[in-house]
Formats: sequence, C-alpha cells, structure tokens
Amino acid sequence: MDHSIPFSASYTSIDLVLVIWFILTAVSVAYVTWDAFTNNPELKIMRWGWILVTAYTGIIGAALYVLSCKEPKPGTHEIFIVPQWKQALGSTIHCMAGDATGIIVAAVVTATLNLPMYLDTISEYVFGFAFGLMIFQALFMKNMLGGSYKEAVKRSLIPEWLSMNMVMVGMIPVMVILMSRNISAMEATSLHFWGVMSLANIIGLMTAYPINYWLVANKLKHGMGTERVLGKGGQKIAAEHSKMEME
Repeated sequence: MDHSIPFSASYTSIDLVLVIWFILTAVSVAYVTWDAFTNNPELKIMRWGWILVTAYTGIIGAALYVLSCKEPKPGTHEIFIVPQWKQALGSTIHCMAGDATGIIVAAVVTATLNLPMYLDTISEYVFGFAFGLMIFQALFMKNMLGGSYKEAVKRSLIPEWLSMNMVMVGMIPVMVILMSRNISAMEATSLHFWGVMSLANIIGLMTAYPINYWLVANKLKHGMGTERVLGKGGQKIAAEHSKMEME
C-alpha cells in the first residue's frame, strides 16, 4: 500500500497550523509592542523582554502580558503588579528574553553549519547563558544593581545560572526529540525549525517559572517594576501603599 499521500497530507496540515500560529504570533507581537511603548509604565528592559518572549511564544506570551503586566487603568500599574506570581513571571520573562535569544541565535548558527546535535546543545547552553548574564542581566540591569557592570555580573551569576538551567530543562528535550524525528526541523530556513523553537520556548518558560518564583521570593532576583517609581519592585510598592492607606 502506498503511504505517500497520507504522509504528505500530514505534513501539509502541520505546515498550515504553523502558518496560522505565526500569523497570530505576528499580531501578538504588534499588539504587545504597541501597548508596551504607548500605555505601559513598565521598565524599558521589561518592555523589550515582553516583546521578545511574545515573538518566541506567540499568543501565550501576549496573554501573559495582558494578565500580569498591562496597566488596567492609568496610574494603577504599581499596584497591579504586586502579587507574587506576577513578580515571579516578570523575572521569568526577563530570564527568557535573554537566555532564549542566545539559544535561538546559537541554534540558527549550528543548524547552518550542520553541527552534530551534541555540539548544538552545548553551544546553545553556553551562548544562552552568556547572552542572558552579560547582556540582559548585567548590562541592562547594572544601574539597578549599583552601577558597576562587574558587580552586576557577580550578583547576577548564580541566580542567572539557576534560572538558565531550568530554561534548558524545558527546551533541550523538546528540541532534541522533535528535531531528531524531523530532519527539516534541523534547518533554520524551515517553518518546522521555528515551530520547534516556539514550542521549546513555551515549555522552557514553564520549567523556569518555579525557580524564578523562589528567587524573587528570596530577593535574589527582581520582579516587575514601574518607571514612575524609578524601577522599584512591586512588592515594596505594595508595602508603601498599604502604609499610606493605614495612615
């Protein structure tokens, strides 16, 4: 029996799903970009973080943005971001924006060079960690961490390493399993490659959230903040707000 037609039809269906997914992703990125830079007083680095993560996770990223970061009414962002789960999500988004960007860049390079899977994985880990730590954590956050880049790297090293490991716990299995089963998914020019990357980022976001919750709760990482209060974390804002209400 000739199975070529069902096989072809199966892949056509997958391609259609991916096309729809990436159209929705484009719309999601456009919306988050517009809202983040016109209506949201969130820190600028977090605005870019949300845009990048939405590009990687599509409508899921946009939904999380609306639920946890979009200011519901003017002047309410400081209080809206107070809950611990939102602070932890903000930390996770910041982590994913840096780490996942490094991982994706490394994946594109290794795929283009046709490197073996084990070198691909090692490269993604090293580049993802380096980009997340040196750029998204230390460079962009040095003013919040004392103004010294060296000190920012030092203070961010362990939290970023813990967070990065949990990102990879989610992303690596997805990429290895799906790419080893579909040769086209190993080519950076393939729609399947980007579909795998998107799914890997969604899973990585999920596995990284618990450790970021713990890190924020123990004041080892920042959560979300607001430019109106010079980047102070939402938890401190909540305490100050409660104090004013009691007075």
